[in-house]
Order: sequence, then structure tokens, then C-alpha cells
Amino acid sequence: MVERKATVTRNTLETQITISVNLDGSGKLNADTGVPFLEHMLDQIARHGLIDLDIVAKGDNHIDDHHTVEDIGITLGQAFAQAVGDKKGILRYGHAYCPLDEALSRVVIDFSGRPGLDMNVEFTRASIGRLDTQLFWEFFQGFVNHAGVTLHIDNLKGFNAHHQAETIFKAFGRAVRGALTIDQRAADQMPSTKGSL
Repeated sequence: MVERKATVTRNTLETQITISVNLDGSGKLNADTGVPFLEHMLDQIARHGLIDLDIVAKGDNHIDDHHTVEDIGITLGQAFAQAVGDKKGILRYGHAYCPLDEALSRVVIDFSGRPGLDMNVEFTRASIGRLDTQLFWEFFQGFVNHAGVTLHIDNLKGFNAHHQAETIFKAFGRAVRGALTIDQRAADQMPSTKGSL
């Protein structure tokens, strides 16, 4: 099987980011982003997606975390797009429900080639630690635009904002893991799904 790995660097006036992904990894995260709670969430993607992630980001965090979080989402999406390649044989669709105590979230993803985000989450707090909860939307919007995926995120219940966020990222990791699973029989018989379907 071809190794599904990629490394992408993105440099802007606000951020300098390098991300390496191994879609067939063991769930390891190495991250230095300056945004501790985001790193906790990225760890959920790695662990539950069985994806190895190396992320180094330097941004204008002295202003706020907006550019860093958004640009990590963009760069991660670009890395996924490169690592997935022609998508031949992947199951393409993935979904997961994940609970954490009182919170429950559902994530559904389609590696369709068409970017789209529908995110229905009413966070019970405006921030978790110092991280503005609005930035989760920015992260996922950046990801879907550059990975070329359709992504539906629904927080079905929860009153603890930390739990709400963690169930979203755990479910995202598991949904991605399901979608990127290779069905070898399908890989042998199906045409590439590269591009829009």
C-alpha cells in the first residue's frame, strides 16, 4: 500500500506553520502551537483517528489565537488532501457519536472533493481557558475548504464547554478514521474518487 503521508508548510504575515501527517499511524501527536487547549483537541484527532500528527506553529498569539487556530485548520486540510491522494478504495463516508459524561456529539464526513461545513454547536461558555470557542468553527472551516470534504458537526447535548469540544474532536477523529479506511476489494474494482463526486 502506498504510504499516506504528507508535509505542508504555510507561511503568512501572521503565522508560520508546518504540519506532517501519517494517515496510517498509531495516534501520536507532537505539537507546539502556543495554543494549549487546541493541542489537547488535536490530540483527540490523532488518538481517535489513529493518525500521527507533527505540528509546529508560530503565530501572533500576543494579539489573540485567531490566526493560529484558523491557519492550523487550513494547513491540516492541505496535508490531508495531499496524504489522501486519489482516494481510490477509501470508504469515503465516516460517522461517529462520542459521549463524555453529560455531553454527546455526532460528526459525519464525506471525502467528496466538495468543501462544506454545517456546524451546530451552542457552546455554554464563550471561552475554554483563553481559547475563544468561536475559533473551533474557524478551524473546521479552514480544514474543509482545503481538505475538500463535507463535514457535519452536531453537539447533541452538554453543559460543560470542555466536554462539548472534546466530544466534537473525538467524534471527528473517529469519523475520519472510518472514512479513510481502505476497502481492498473496492480499491481493486473502483475508479478513483479524485475530484468532485
